[in-house]
Amino acid sequence: MKITTETINYIAKLAKLKFTETEAEAFAHEFEGILDHFQNLDKEDLSFENVETYAEGKSILRKDELRTFENKEELFQNAKGMKETYLSIPKVIE
Repeated sequence: MKITTETINYIAKLAKLKFTETEAEAFAHEFEGILDHFQNLDKEDLSFENVETYAEGKSILRKDELRTFENKEELFQNAKGMKETYLSIPKVIE
């Protein structure tokens, strides 16, 4: 797909950006490569049914299992900011 510098300048105007002619030409070339890549992807058959299995039909994901962890000190040995049995984290939102 051919992308012109006029197209790049139009997109830049929408985004309130300004490019030199050299930059616009470079972006046009890069966008052409990106769009060509997407056109190649459009040609591929991506209609497989189940993404959780591979060729042999076995699930590659393990089932969740509930386990108790007896040694809590070992579990939290690398945790910073422990207060008794709770994790204290810094305030994120003002």
